Amino acid sequence: MENYIIQNGSLENLFDALVAGGKTMIAPRLKNGKILFGKVESFSEISQDFIQTAQSAKEAFFPRTEKLFGYTCSKNKIVLEDVDPEMFPEVILWGIRPCDAKSLVPLKKIFNWDTGDQIFNRRVEKTTVISFSCQQSDEFCFCTSAGGGPGSTEGSDILFTVMGTDGYMAEVLSEKGKQILDLNSGLFSKAESHTNKDQFLAAIPVRFSREEVSKKLASYFDSGIWENQSLRCMGCGACAFVCPSCACFDIQDESHGNRGTRLRCWDSCGFSLFTQHTSGHNPREKQSQRWRQRLLHKFAYMPERLSVYGCTGCGRCSRACPVDMNILQHLISIQEVDHA
Repeated sequence: MENYIIQNGSLENLFDALVAGGKTMIAPRLKNGKILFGKVESFSEISQDFIQTAQSAKEAFFPRTEKLFGYTCSKNKIVLEDVDPEMFPEVILWGIRPCDAKSLVPLKKIFNWDTGDQIFNRRVEKTTVISFSCQQSDEFCFCTSAGGGPGSTEGSDILFTVMGTDGYMAEVLSEKGKQILDLNSGLFSKAESHTNKDQFLAAIPVRFSREEVSKKLASYFDSGIWENQSLRCMGCGACAFVCPSCACFDIQDESHGNRGTRLRCWDSCGFSLFTQHTSGHNPREKQSQRWRQRLLHKFAYMPERLSVYGCTGCGRCSRACPVDMNILQHLISIQEVDHA
C-alpha cells in the first residue's frame, strides 16, 4: 500500500481521464430526491455531500435481476445459450463508502462458497472500486462495531480521504489501483510519511462487540427475544434490498413460446414465502422466526461457515425500515441481555 496526495481540482481531471479511457462510471447521484448509484458521464453529476446512499453498490456485482442463460426448446432437444461474461463492461465504482467496499468480502465468500460463480466473479474482476472515507456519520452508523471504520480500506482499490484544504490522500491498495495511478501519475504526488488521515474521519464509537453477540446467539435460538424484536416487522424486505451484503436470491424462468430465459432475482429471508415448501409446510411460519434467521445468518452462521460476518454496519436497513426497526439497538440488547 502506498499513499499519495491529489489536489481538489485534480480529482475531476482524474474522473475525466477515466471516462476518456472508456470506463463505465457508476457513482452516487441525486435521483427523485434520493442519492442512488447510477451511470454518470460527467463529474458534475456526482453527489458528494451525503452520509450514505439510499441503495448499496452491490448491484455492480450482483444485479437485482440478471440473466444466467437462455434456452430454446425443440421436439428433440434443448439448446442452452450461456451468458458471455467477457461482454461485461470495465466499470469504475466511484464514490462509495468504506462500509460498501467492505461488503465485497462477504459477497465473495458467499458466491464462492462451494463452486465459484463465474458471472459474479467476472463482474468483480472487471470492476475497480474507488471509495471515499467518511467525514460525517449519523445515529444509524455502526461500522466500527462491525469490524470496519470510516476510513477502512478493505475491499477498495483506491481510498480517498479529504485532508482539509490540502486535497485528498489517496491510498493505493491493489494492482487495479496502481494501474490508475500509473496512467495518471501527473495528478498525484507522494504523501509525506507522517501524513495521518485519522483526524479527518468521522468519530463513530464502538457500540457492541460482534464477537460477543456471535457467542450469545449460539444459545438464543429458542429465546423470546426474537418475538419482542419482531413485533413491528412487516416482512417487506426493504432491509435486505438496501443491504450491501445480503445475497439471497430466487431463480425464475421466463418463457415465450419455445424460448426462455433463466433469471437470478433478489430475494429475502424476511419474506413469508421464502421457505415455503411445495407441500405447504413453512418451517419459518412466523415473522419472529424470519427475523431470527436474519440476525443469526449475519452474526452466527456466516462467521461459523465462511469466517466472515454478514454485516458492515452501514445502517441502511434501519434508515429504510418503514416501521423504525433498528438493528443496532437490537444487537446492543442481545449483548446486554443476561440469559436467553
